[in-house]
Amino acid sequence: MFQWLENLITRLVEGVFKVPVESQLGGSLHFFFYDTIKILILLSVMIFAISYLRSWFQPQKTKEMLTHVKGVKANFAASLLGIVTPFCSCSSVPIFIGFVEAGIPLGITFSFLITSPIVNEAAFAILLASFGWKIALTYVVAGVTIGVVSGLIIGRFKPEAYLEAAAFNGEAFNKLKPEMTQKERLAYAAEQTGGIVKRIWIYLLIGIGIGAAIHGWAPADILARYAGDDKPFSVIIAVLCGVPLYANALGTIPIAEALIGKGVGLGTALAFMMAVTALSFPEMVLLRKVMKPRLIAVFIATATTGIVLVGWLFNALF
Repeated sequence: MFQWLENLITRLVEGVFKVPVESQLGGSLHFFFYDTIKILILLSVMIFAISYLRSWFQPQKTKEMLTHVKGVKANFAASLLGIVTPFCSCSSVPIFIGFVEAGIPLGITFSFLITSPIVNEAAFAILLASFGWKIALTYVVAGVTIGVVSGLIIGRFKPEAYLEAAAFNGEAFNKLKPEMTQKERLAYAAEQTGGIVKRIWIYLLIGIGIGAAIHGWAPADILARYAGDDKPFSVIIAVLCGVPLYANALGTIPIAEALIGKGVGLGTALAFMMAVTALSFPEMVLLRKVMKPRLIAVFIATATTGIVLVGWLFNALF
């Protein structure tokens, strides 16, 4: 799909910078410029398309939709809705609280909360560009599965008793906005695309920069030896390393791409990415306002187990 861009960047690096792409510096420069342009193109297209779709899903309508679905189907619907909502975990928390206020079972709301930061248009666009359709679609299926299964498990613990009183305060979620016209929907999609790209471009460049450094200089033999796909504990370590951090998929996927290029297992790299996006420390701080520590612990344990299992699955399959 982007062979034209790869050839263009090769000519740029070798013609303008006078550096062979086979060298460490040339490889890093090629990685940085190629990934930056490729990701921005796909990111803009995907965000515009999903933002247009998102304009049809007001929070109140989403709440009404979930209240009419029961059982596993409700968890599945909540996870799918998580895909077309804001892809930062901390921006998903207010919507999660709104679902709680609306009386939607907590297990269903957790399916939304877990899936939303892991699976989104940005992650899919970058995974598609970096690894192809097969891995991108498998990642989406894995993320939705984690959300559905985790929500079902958490629901078994009757978690409503472990909510703080603050979880039931506020009415802004329940306000309906006027119906948009077609022109307004397109304007909304364009505004969202520009706003999101403007908000995250620096984190994207940082992630690609780190990935470029790893691509050019990280010792492949050492990384493959200790974090290859045949090292089961590498997935657990990757998840533990990802939890204290805070980023979205945009900043972590380029790092994962570079690590995989150096021999790190695909599942290990993606598990790290999932942990950063779904289990970040700042998200836990926000959740503490509405959840008691025991419920947060159940949430972390359930989601972590799912991410580790998916990491092992990816290492075994790819």
